[in-house]
Amino acid sequence: MKCVIIDDEPLARMVIKEYLQTYTDIEVVQECNDGFEGVKAIQQVQPDLIFLDIQMPKINGFEMLELIDNPPLVIFTTAFEEYAIKAFEAHAVDYLLKPFSKERFDKALQKLLTQKANAITPQKLEILEEATNSPMQSSRIVVKDGGKIKIIPVAQIQYLEAADDYVKIHTAEGIFLKKKTMQYFEDSLQQQQYIRIHRSYIVNASLITRIDPYEKDSHIALLSTGVKLPISKAGYIKLKEVLGI
Repeated sequence: MKCVIIDDEPLARMVIKEYLQTYTDIEVVQECNDGFEGVKAIQQVQPDLIFLDIQMPKINGFEMLELIDNPPLVIFTTAFEEYAIKAFEAHAVDYLLKPFSKERFDKALQKLLTQKANAITPQKLEILEEATNSPMQSSRIVVKDGGKIKIIPVAQIQYLEAADDYVKIHTAEGIFLKKKTMQYFEDSLQQQQYIRIHRSYIVNASLITRIDPYEKDSHIALLSTGVKLPISKAGYIKLKEVLGI
């Protein structure tokens, strides 16, 4: 098996390499210091397995995985507290809680080699990401823009639009796609100015310049950018609460 280690701590990478010496059928083909390097390495060498740190500079482990179309098998390495670890256990994802012993390492490897129990699905990834959400994570969105990785500060979002299995992120720079649900963004964008005004739209309420009646029990929001968005009955109630009208 080809293996890539993605961790910003040199000591953690060294420990994993040392523990892997007893596994002659696993070859470390690359080491990466952050998520950007990790994406590039996975695309280039197509590893069977990655050891992935979650808390890293630039982009974290979850954000990195979302940028990979067909992620390899994953063993997470993390320093998260017990409350978050429960989410990992419940969703059958292998993890190593730092600092980890050789015995615990071997247990994770045996599980991986015999059960393949840590395959990552988008549903599992979303649950794990929510369980370990950090303030930094909720202040930005990481997307793939062509062959590049783009970090969008939440404050730059004008509105979000549902698009089948994706969400369209509308900004002044353009429109970007993210493979998430509207519910995920409704839960994670906790700043009050982002309001779910319709099943298909979440808007930055600070951009609303006017609200006009439309059909029965519905309204239209006019944004300062000139865009018009539908407001459902439930969305109008939320907007009135936030705007104090």
